[in-house]
Amino acid sequence: MNALELARAIRTGERRAVGVIETCLDRVTRRDGGINAVTRLLARRALDQARHVDARVAEGIDPGPLAGVPFGIKDLFDVEGVVTTAGSRVLADRPVADCDAALVSRLVEAGAIPLATTNMDEFAYGFATDNAHYGLTRNPHDPSRLAGGSSGGSAAGVAAGYFPLSLGSDTNGSIRVPASLCGVWGLRPTQNLFPTEGSFPFVASLDTVGPFASSAADLRVVTEILSGQALGAVEAGSLRLARLGGWFDTDLSAPMAAALNNFCRALSITQEVDLPRVDAVRAAAFVISASEGGALHLQTLRSHASLYDPAVRDRLLAGALVPAPHVFQAHKLRRWFRAAMHEAFAQADILVAPAVVGEAPPIDAPMIMVSGRSVPARANLGLYTQPLTLAGFPVLTVPLAVKGLPLGLQLVAQPGREDRLVALGETLERAGLARARILED
Repeated sequence: MNALELARAIRTGERRAVGVIETCLDRVTRRDGGINAVTRLLARRALDQARHVDARVAEGIDPGPLAGVPFGIKDLFDVEGVVTTAGSRVLADRPVADCDAALVSRLVEAGAIPLATTNMDEFAYGFATDNAHYGLTRNPHDPSRLAGGSSGGSAAGVAAGYFPLSLGSDTNGSIRVPASLCGVWGLRPTQNLFPTEGSFPFVASLDTVGPFASSAADLRVVTEILSGQALGAVEAGSLRLARLGGWFDTDLSAPMAAALNNFCRALSITQEVDLPRVDAVRAAAFVISASEGGALHLQTLRSHASLYDPAVRDRLLAGALVPAPHVFQAHKLRRWFRAAMHEAFAQADILVAPAVVGEAPPIDAPMIMVSGRSVPARANLGLYTQPLTLAGFPVLTVPLAVKGLPLGLQLVAQPGREDRLVALGETLERAGLARARILED
C-alpha cells in the first residue's frame, strides 16, 4: 500500500497502526542486512505512537491524513531523544535532540510515525551513500549496485518497502540522484519552501529538504503538509513541456537515452531548450559547496580531523582553502543563471531532463562515462542535478515505468510551482508512464 491507502485503511479500522508498524519493523530486520538503508530503528517510539493512533481511531477521532503511516528520516534531521550524527562519528558524542526537526514534527502532527533513521554520505557530501562509519547502502533492486546519495538510505528504504515515505535533503542532487537510481518519487522543493530548522546543514545557501514517496498522490499530500499550504488545481494537459538539450543530452546511457526519447514522444514534446554556460554553472556549484562546507567544518577539522571519513575530510579541507574571489564569482554566476532560468520558462511551463546519466553503477566498479572518460560516480552522479541547484527552482524526480533497472527524469518548474510538478506527476502515473518500484514480500 502507498501512504494514502495505508492511512485510509487505518482510519477506517480495516488495519491497526500497531500491526502495520510491527510488520515494517520485521521487514527491516529481515531485509536490511543486505541493503543497509537503516542506521537506527525507532521501535519503542513507533509502537507507542501507533497505539496512540489506534486509540484515537477507536474513540472516533481522525488522527490525520497520514494516520499510522511509517516514515524514514535521513540522519541529519533531529529526532527527539536521539543523537543526530549526520552520518559522522564527529557528532556521535553530541547530546540527544530535545525535539523533532520541523519537517519531522509536521509529519507527526499529520499522524505519521517515525520508524527509522537512514544512512547517508557523511555530512551529505557525496552522491553514493558510501559511508566510512556506517557502511554502504545498496540498491534494493540490485544489491550489487549503488543506491545513490547522499540521501540513499531514505530512497532505498522506500524502494525496499520499509516505509512509503521518507525525508531527505538535496543540496546538489541528494534527493534527485537516489530517487532516480532506486526508482521512487523525490521532490527538491523551491529553495526555502520547507523549513530546515532541526536539520544539520551542509551548504546553507543551497540546502533544501524534501520527501521521497511511493506514489504521486502521496507526494501531493506530503508536499502540502510539509509546506503548510494546499497545492492549487492544475490542468496538466495544458502545460507546455520542453526538453533540456545540450549539456543534458550528452553522456546518456543507451537505456536512458531510449527512455527519455520514448517519454518525449509519448507526451509529444518537440521543443528543446538550451541553458547557457551549464559547465560553468556546475563548476560554480562545486565552488560554493566546497567553500561553505569547508568553512562550516574548519574549526572541528582542526581538532578532530581523524574522526572524519578521509574522502570527506580532504574535500572539506580543500574547500576551506578556496580563495574568496572565486567564491564571489561563483555567486555572481549563480545570480546570472537564475535570471537565465526564468527566461527559459518564457517558452515552457515544465522543463524535462535526465536525473542521472543512466542506471545505478556497480559497487565494484563505481564509475560513469562522462565526455568519453570513465570518472568516479561518487563525485559525478550529479552531472545533471548540480547545475539546476544554483537557480533554486523546484525539481520533481519521476520514476519511469521501464523494464530493467530504474531510471528517473527531472521535471523542473518555476519557483513556487510545485502544483504543476505534482499535477503532471499524477497524470504520468495514471497514464502508466511513471511508477515507483517497490519490492514486495
